Amino acid sequence: MSKDLSEMTNEELWELFPIILSEHKNEWFEEYQKEADYLVTNIGKDRIIRISHFGSTSVPGLLAKPTIDILLEIVELTPDDRQAFIDKVISLGYNYTYQPSNPSPHMMFMKGYTPRGFEGQVYHLHVRYHGDWDELYFCAYLRKHPEVAKAYGDLKLSLLKEFEHDRDGYTNAKTEFIRKYTLRARKELNDCFR
Repeated sequence: MSKDLSEMTNEELWELFPIILSEHKNEWFEEYQKEADYLVTNIGKDRIIRISHFGSTSVPGLLAKPTIDILLEIVELTPDDRQAFIDKVISLGYNYTYQPSNPSPHMMFMKGYTPRGFEGQVYHLHVRYHGDWDELYFCAYLRKHPEVAKAYGDLKLSLLKEFEHDRDGYTNAKTEFIRKYTLRARKELNDCFR
C-alpha cells in the first residue's frame, strides 16, 4: 500500500516528482484558460479579484516544468469562510497545503499529483489576497525580453542534473537571477500590476 502524499517526506516527494523540463507548448495557455474558467465558475466571481497565468509556462518559447502556475487573488476571508473556501477548492480536484511562508492567506493547492506520480496536467494554484506580486512582473519582463527568457531557460537546464530531485535547491539556485530581473521589470513596467 502506498503512502498518502501528506505522509511523505520532502525527499520522498522529490523522488516521486522530479524536476522535468519541457520545450514550451502553446496548449499551456489553453489549459490555463480552461482551468481558470473552471475555477471562476466554481469558486464564484464575487470571491475573485484577479486570476493570472504566471510561471514559465506563461512565457512563449521558455523551457519550463510542465506545471501551470495560477495566481488567484481573492477577497479577504473570514475565519468561517476560510475552511469553506479550502473545502471548495479541494472538491475541484486539488490537494491543499498550508504555506506559512507564503503571503496571506498562506494557501497553495496542487492538482495532478498522486501517490503513483504525476497524472494529467499539473497545476499549482497560488491563493493570495490582492497585491502587487513580483511573479507577474518577472513573467511580463521575460515575455517582453526573449533574450532574458533564453538565459533563464539556459540557467534552468544547467541546474537540472544537480537538482532533479531537490525542488528547494532548484528554486534557491534561481533566486538571484529572478531577483535581478524582477527589479528591472518593476522599473520598466511602472507598477502595472497594482
